[in-house]
Amino acid sequence: MRAQLIRWAVLAVVVPIAAAGVKKIAERVEDRRGPRSKIARGLRKASETVRPSKH
Repeated sequence: MRAQLIRWAVLAVVVPIAAAGVKKIAERVEDRRGPRSKIARGLRKASETVRPSKH
């Protein structure tokens, strides 16, 4: 039970941080390759799937 609680707490912190990191990477890729980059769009889509923006 305790291990599950610790695992949940770690994931609650790590997932938002990872999603923010992927968004930043997508921005850098977009700056280098342009706004129509398939890689940047894929990274953005992945980050939105994990943690949707609030607009």
